[in-house]
Amino acid sequence: MSKTVKGTLYTVVAGIAWGLSGTSGQYLMAHGISALVLTDLRLLIAGGGVLMVLAYSTGKDKTLAFLKDRKSLLSLLIFALIGLFLNQFAYLSAIQETNAGTATVLQYVCPVGVLIYSCIKDKVAPTLAEIISIGLAIGGTFLIATHGELDQLSVTPAGLFWGLFSALTYALYIILPIALIKKWGSMLVIGVGMVISGVVAIPFTGVLQASIPTSLDFLFAFAGIIIIGTVFAYTAFLKGASLIGPVKSSLLASIEPISAVFFAFLIMKEQFYAIDFVGMAMILLAVTIISLKDLLLEIKSK
Repeated sequence: MSKTVKGTLYTVVAGIAWGLSGTSGQYLMAHGISALVLTDLRLLIAGGGVLMVLAYSTGKDKTLAFLKDRKSLLSLLIFALIGLFLNQFAYLSAIQETNAGTATVLQYVCPVGVLIYSCIKDKVAPTLAEIISIGLAIGGTFLIATHGELDQLSVTPAGLFWGLFSALTYALYIILPIALIKKWGSMLVIGVGMVISGVVAIPFTGVLQASIPTSLDFLFAFAGIIIIGTVFAYTAFLKGASLIGPVKSSLLASIEPISAVFFAFLIMKEQFYAIDFVGMAMILLAVTIISLKDLLLEIKSK
């Protein structure tokens, strides 16, 4: 099997696993687990899992060196609380107020937010393709939120707020750790960041007092959101990215919202309408245009 085929498979499977994680979270919250408790559990257990994988593959020397770097730890703390915890909590809250498919698609407005931030930061005007992407993302969000009816919302105001807030915090999740990742690598930064954010949040989430069911369906759902949807998905995505490059892998991982919609329909029996799919397609097309632009730039640079 060629390197390209392997990288493609790793990345697509990672995207599908991320989609499953959202539906697993929806199942757990529908059966009494709060978004706060689930966020904390996910960060603590998945962060520990990521660090175990890292220790097995590279040893623990780099992790110890990272933990001794005070300047990096301060930046990491900001990322852990604002980028990691807030994003995870906002995303799960959006799922709780809508469903896994809708919440995941709304979060995918994020690349457009990063694009706008980059244009402002670098003081450059967006290209025609970028303007089209922004218009598609706004239009798609409008259709999902209103079904084309100006006088009503098809999702709750809270659902729309948390969905768009998760897109904003996802943008921060991407932007905040750039320098850290360049220095230490993404897996180490994410793993340590997850554990730190999970530990800091313990007094505020009620996770120690929470009653966690241990029936088989709950265990499968926890495995879906933590083991498959976080530890495995992230490891597979990084492996795929190392084989085919970050731009191609990010483009292929955009299968995540399609996967989330499929699992929400299959497992949670969620109902979607034709206009929902039109809105979702517009947002995914916006993300695809941005990713293809980056891919073309990467090809030209070679």
